[in-house]
Amino acid sequence: MRHFPLPVTTAPRADSRHSARTQQPVLLIGFLNQGNLGLGYLAATLRQAGYRVEILDIEQDVASLCQAAQALRPLLIGFSLIFQFYLPRFATLAERLREYDQTCHFTIGGHFPSLNPTLTLEHIPHLDSVVRFEGEQTLLELTSRLDKQQAWQDIDGIAYRQDERVRMNPLRPLLPDLDRLPYPDREYEAETILGQRAMPLIASRGCARTCSFCSIHTFYRQAPGKVVRTRQPVHVVEEMHHLHHTRGINIFLFQDDDFPLYGKAWQRWARLFVAELWRSGLAGRIAWKINCRADAVDAALFTEMRAAGLYLVYMGLESGSEHGLQTLHKQIDVEQNLRAVALLKQIGMMFEFGFMLFDPSSTLPGIRDNIRFLREIVGDGSAAAVFCRMLPYEGTPIKSTLEAEGRMRGDICNPDYDFLEPCIESLYKEVHELTSMAGWVHGQRSLAPNINWAWNELAIIRRLFPSVRHSRRYETNLRSITRSANQLLFTMLEDACQGHECGRTSGWSEADLGERCDRLLERLLHTRNRFIASQQHELSKDLRRTGLLVA
Repeated sequence: MRHFPLPVTTAPRADSRHSARTQQPVLLIGFLNQGNLGLGYLAATLRQAGYRVEILDIEQDVASLCQAAQALRPLLIGFSLIFQFYLPRFATLAERLREYDQTCHFTIGGHFPSLNPTLTLEHIPHLDSVVRFEGEQTLLELTSRLDKQQAWQDIDGIAYRQDERVRMNPLRPLLPDLDRLPYPDREYEAETILGQRAMPLIASRGCARTCSFCSIHTFYRQAPGKVVRTRQPVHVVEEMHHLHHTRGINIFLFQDDDFPLYGKAWQRWARLFVAELWRSGLAGRIAWKINCRADAVDAALFTEMRAAGLYLVYMGLESGSEHGLQTLHKQIDVEQNLRAVALLKQIGMMFEFGFMLFDPSSTLPGIRDNIRFLREIVGDGSAAAVFCRMLPYEGTPIKSTLEAEGRMRGDICNPDYDFLEPCIESLYKEVHELTSMAGWVHGQRSLAPNINWAWNELAIIRRLFPSVRHSRRYETNLRSITRSANQLLFTMLEDACQGHECGRTSGWSEADLGERCDRLLERLLHTRNRFIASQQHELSKDLRRTGLLVA
């Protein structure tokens, strides 16, 4: 067994050239739900250089954020914006901060600002600059210049206004060695599942795929440098070991856009990672979750990862229609999607998935193909059926195609598009309204997320609570509930397709679907709570054994 010294860090020492000359902090603001590794890496890089950093949650009310900033009197305020839908919220906050006499430098980073700094500066006029693409070194240099009261306009990797136009400086190359970054700041409470603590981390950055609907691959391809970079497996495990022993973290949620698995080189990486988990002594004591594509699922490799703690796999399946997969440029076929699900079931691995029932190429036959596909993969109740409509994010190839075809509508904050057939638009509206009003997807008491949370919880119980009994009986009941919920959804969708083919609605009412949804949710919660209550002694015993519960 390999023993890692504590504390562990693979990052270089702070460069004395960047040592802070001011006591003014840097204030970073962004979404912190489930942790924000992007902000965490920025904060850690600045702190390593000697700067004080404060992080605030954008979901706090504006007044409290302004008061906190007023008390801090920061050298710089940095905003973290991923999706364009939140432009108005950040614009309002920046305006209010200026009203609170914040005269410091305002900058912003994230996917949308990096891909379209011109529109970002237009919609948030109180910004001074945009930090584009990977921002650790750019933000550090900007902070150092401001600290020393030096000009900052020539920094690589930023955009800013000059003479009523937006100037975009040369892009800074992507970081070639992720292991030289300090561990990200995680000064927040860990998410818990039955008392077991969970935190996010990454093993890589970038994505080698070129899906037409995704801005991730365009984000990593505009700046110079290698698109996909993986950390050394030993360093990933060192970070996990550090979090396990200093924070009591037993559940690790990998946030890689595509966990390194596909192809011989990345399969070697994954097997080295598994070997390091065993050598460190973590395998058998922790659980971890990954995101990957269906064509990366290999029975032998995933069996090895499962033995080392892998408990849940999320796959972006996206479509059960060959035409839909081609439109989305998934570079995969329906059979590969089906094979991946079958392999995961075969080795007893729980899974969740992303799925776009509606996309710009949707037709009624294609939507029927999608429903048949969903029936095949989760008609047995192995997971909740979920779906969404494809959204044309900024910087994506499919958005450019829709613009060229004259099908884009909405505005920058709410982009939308016209379907090819009017009946698809009316079908989508009915399905969206029914599922939204019935509480299927949105809201704390929505059915599908609660079902998948119950499955997630069961996987954690089997991995980290060996004393718990009768989980097979509970799984049978949970599968029955999931199967009933999926059947209800599929029936409604099929009725809706048939109705709109004939120029009418499905005949389902929000009240009827909502009542059935509520009954299923009540059944789910009753079944889950009864099982957990019956296992309180065993759950507490295992928490005490791991030191997470004081006797």
